[in-house]
Amino acid sequence: PFCRLTAPANVLIMPAIHSASISTRMVEELGGGSVVGPFLIGLERPVQIAPIGATVSEIVNMAALAAFDLSRR
Repeated sequence: PFCRLTAPANVLIMPAIHSASISTRMVEELGGGSVVGPFLIGLERPVQIAPIGATVSEIVNMAALAAFDLSRR
């Protein structure tokens, strides 16, 4: 909480799934951003959640993140 950023932040952390869903759609539509996530942290093995409507690009990104996470262990 007392950290001063030297550049704009590019991470959004939401308290609940409904606010995360709304914010995700806003970032994608208004900002032209690329959304990666959600992330599950603290499990024994890397896990990624692929939404039902995930594109090939989104699935490839999630697989790459899972592989990277596994390689760091």
